[in-house]
Amino acid sequence: MSPNRMRKAASMKDTERLEVARLGGGCFWCTEAVFSQVQGVVKVESGYSGGQVANPTYKQVSTGTTGHAEVLQITFDPRIVSFREILVIYFDTHDPTTLNRQGNDVGTQYRSVIFYHDSKQKATADRLIAELQKKKAFGAPIVTAVEPFTAFFKAEDYHRDYFQRHPDEDYSQFIIAPKLLKFKQHFPQKLRSTSSDKKH
Repeated sequence: MSPNRMRKAASMKDTERLEVARLGGGCFWCTEAVFSQVQGVVKVESGYSGGQVANPTYKQVSTGTTGHAEVLQITFDPRIVSFREILVIYFDTHDPTTLNRQGNDVGTQYRSVIFYHDSKQKATADRLIAELQKKKAFGAPIVTAVEPFTAFFKAEDYHRDYFQRHPDEDYSQFIIAPKLLKFKQHFPQKLRSTSSDKKH
């Protein structure tokens, strides 16, 4: 086998090892900013899941009538960061106790939800939620839904890298930045050391 074909085969094998998580935790500008910094995450995409309309627009989803949640599609390398670790970060960086809202963002599109892909992901999510409930980790019951994944519709391009492109906006400063700081303080060992493994 030629060197080029060997490299291509190795690259395909690496791709086959990757897994995907789809999580809703309020506005996807926040979740994208956090998970873009997680070591082992190779791609993050904002979008919509859990609704009844195909290819919805942000305007449609924002009405709360399509049934979709704003979600982040996270492609990650389980050899570096596990699905459970992804969920631990997820629960720590949003409020899983408020139904259909995150702070001032109110509506079903902002609901806390985990869309699982298989029985293993569902079991991991259910187990972690049970553990957090038992410890009373949040001082109130967790309302995060655990639902089977059906479809993901990518959000409009202007949502991509929102925090990086608009760092000085009020929403970035007062909503996104504190979440990002919390992640860095609580999970320094999971912070991406360089941007070399980030692929969009």
